[in-house]
Amino acid sequence: MRLKDQVAIVTGAGRNIGEDICKLFVQEGAKVAVVDLDAGRGSRVANEINAAQPGKALAIVCDVSSADSVEKMVQRVTQEFGGVDILVNNAAWTDHKTIFDITEEEWDRTMNVCLRSVWYCTRSAARAMIDQKKRGKIINIASTSGHWGRKEATAYTTAKAGVLNLTRSMAVQLASEGIRVNSISPNRIGSPVGQEAVPENRLVRNLAGRRGVPMDIAKAVVFLASDESDFIYAVDLPVDGGALAVRD
Repeated sequence: MRLKDQVAIVTGAGRNIGEDICKLFVQEGAKVAVVDLDAGRGSRVANEINAAQPGKALAIVCDVSSADSVEKMVQRVTQEFGGVDILVNNAAWTDHKTIFDITEEEWDRTMNVCLRSVWYCTRSAARAMIDQKKRGKIINIASTSGHWGRKEATAYTTAKAGVLNLTRSMAVQLASEGIRVNSISPNRIGSPVGQEAVPENRLVRNLAGRRGVPMDIAKAVVFLASDESDFIYAVDLPVDGGALAVRD
């Protein structure tokens, strides 16, 4: 088991990528805080985990765009599980608007959930890691959208580009504290935000010749959270089937 006796926080964990990360973390020996704004989704994932391995998952409702909510969430995890070893910043929101169509409210919500939350969650979790002298690991879920422009999205692409460089800055600042920070860039994995199912017409163009699935990302996250990646810092790992390589 690569994560035996470690404690992980996963945001946006009630579906898709976050759900599979939580389940794979537990298979690898960790306890996991299933963090989601939707209480029903988070509880479902935690209950499924605990049905197979009792006591391994804790569902927590948290608004990751609120500093106070994040601080309370991290405090609860440390109280219940005794500390924090791993943080995965996975929560996301998106827009499908041009610069002319997007409203200030839509811009702010996307930025707050996708980018501001990474700062809030990392700040709180890193403090807990430092206080407990943990050699922590932080993995930010970025996106291929942070690497290129899109006709139908504005705030999301901007926020994810921000996640990429925020990851580098955090890695530089936290390395001396024994905390490694990296990111992963998926491409069209699982169902879009706000939709329960993957649209049949959701096309992908990559070298793998198939759509990615949440478990593809979960496996990469486990690698970056494990000692196997002990010499990897400030890296963005594209887990995109080669989509970035074939982008027109």
